[in-house]
Amino acid sequence: MALYKQYCDGMFIVAQRYMKETAAAEDAMQEAFIKAFQKLNQFKGDVTFGAWLKRIVINTCLDSIKSNKIDTEDISESVFEIVQDDDDWKVPDETTISEINMAIEKLPDNYRSVVKLFLLEGYDHNEISGILSISESVSRTNLHRGKTMLKQTLKHLQYGTGY
Repeated sequence: MALYKQYCDGMFIVAQRYMKETAAAEDAMQEAFIKAFQKLNQFKGDVTFGAWLKRIVINTCLDSIKSNKIDTEDISESVFEIVQDDDDWKVPDETTISEINMAIEKLPDNYRSVVKLFLLEGYDHNEISGILSISESVSRTNLHRGKTMLKQTLKHLQYGTGY
């Protein structure tokens, strides 16, 4: 119970980043805690408990999204271009966190998942490819396309043209 009390608020915030509804975020968080407690013997201590638990929460959310998603955007591996990370990516200074979050939520699922894992959670493409069961090139491409869509959305906001 002490572990739950210590981490429940933070893990709920993580779950909310992925789940659109509060109830779904709560369910995913609870399921993740159950998984974590069942697999507690697998915790090796090579990362902090919070980081280990956060990974379980994210994976649980992504699994839930995948299982509830009827229409996904499938893209053949052959159409993916090699994309370099653009480290100088910026948004206008006037842009609020709320506007950025709203823009991220409007992305297609495959782009949204990669963008969140990369920009919000700090995972690299190798880690993202393992979490989402996609190749690193797909991760890079989805990130690039997601960022492009975000830039366009945020540019419209800056010039007052809305979404």
